[in-house]
Amino acid sequence: MNNNILYRLDWWLILVYFLLVSFGIVNVYSATFNETLNGIFDISQPIGKQIFFLIFSLFVGLIILFINSKFFEQFASLGYLISMLLLAGLFLFGKTVSGATSWYNIAGLSLQPSELAKLTTALMIASLLSKFQSDLSTIPTLFKIGGYLFLPFILIVLQPDPGSALVFGSFFYPLFREGLNYVYMIIFFSLLALFFVALIFPIGIVIGIISLVIFLLYFILKNLNPKIKIWPFILSLILSIGFSFSVDYIFNNVFEQRHRDRINIVMGKEVDTQGVGYNINQSKIAIGSGGLKGKGFLEGTQTKGDFVPEQHTDYIFSTIGEEWGFRGSFFVILLFCLLIFRIIYQAEKQTNKFRRIYSYGVAGLIFTHFLINIGMSLGMVPTIGIPLPFVSYGGSSILAFSMMIFIHLNFDANRLNDW
Repeated sequence: MNNNILYRLDWWLILVYFLLVSFGIVNVYSATFNETLNGIFDISQPIGKQIFFLIFSLFVGLIILFINSKFFEQFASLGYLISMLLLAGLFLFGKTVSGATSWYNIAGLSLQPSELAKLTTALMIASLLSKFQSDLSTIPTLFKIGGYLFLPFILIVLQPDPGSALVFGSFFYPLFREGLNYVYMIIFFSLLALFFVALIFPIGIVIGIISLVIFLLYFILKNLNPKIKIWPFILSLILSIGFSFSVDYIFNNVFEQRHRDRINIVMGKEVDTQGVGYNINQSKIAIGSGGLKGKGFLEGTQTKGDFVPEQHTDYIFSTIGEEWGFRGSFFVILLFCLLIFRIIYQAEKQTNKFRRIYSYGVAGLIFTHFLINIGMSLGMVPTIGIPLPFVSYGGSSILAFSMMIFIHLNFDANRLNDW
């Protein structure tokens, strides 16, 4: 085996990565273009900052490739601790933007520690689960893992930035891969569905729906297995009804008004194309106007007219849809699918548990961001401020996701090495 790491790197994955970041630079340039721009390296402009952070990310990535793979597991706890301290420090030293105290302002550059927390949490969860005593079928292990996930979640919710906090739910992917009972997934999606049902219908109808579904499920399973007891279903009914009564309180007291308005618009309870729903409406217009081939680079009327607020960040996909059309949008979606499946494929080839779990965590984070961001642009998901990895403007995002990819590349290149 060649000892030169450059020969052992997955160059196909690197190619997909470079295609995504390059396409991101092109579209950030288009979305922020103006006649006063003094070149693409103007650090005072978004495109200049994005290129700076991309170059810095590549420099950091190159260093990561030559670090001993054991380093990342040995210092996973320290990295996690530092990122939690950075999140906590926001309440004292953070900069507030759009109602959320989520950034540090350092030398004119904004840094968002929640992006770093995603990386360090992925390493921390991999470290915990790779321990010999970690068994996802035991309550102590579940509470321990849950605690490490809950800490960044609550620190980010309190900023308040519930959208970024929800992304930490993506760590269920590696947990299920490592043996977490699928009952927990059923419970999670059932509660999520119940939350929205309780928002749409009166409480009496909700109780009726819950009762019907649970007892139908009981009788169906009873016919398949006569030994099934009824008490778990009665307990589920009681807990579900209790949760339904709490939905209204959670919606009105945990979520901010801007989040409530966006959820109501997506559910069709409100139609507001000039207020809170303006972004989503303009994004859908931009994507729809692109047609099959798109209007061409720098030719998007919605983009050039600044009709879509935050188009270079959360709504970058609307620029792609308008200027590159269906073909360009499909190309980006295809690249993300190739990236995610390639990471999972390589993760399954890992003989080291820590590396495998980490790679699944990265794949889950990228998939969740990808799904939510495009869903926001199409009006299928409430606007919650989730960037499109490698493509959206944002130095913290491109740095954190690039580090995730290069650590994965390091692990893959060294997967045959014994620990």
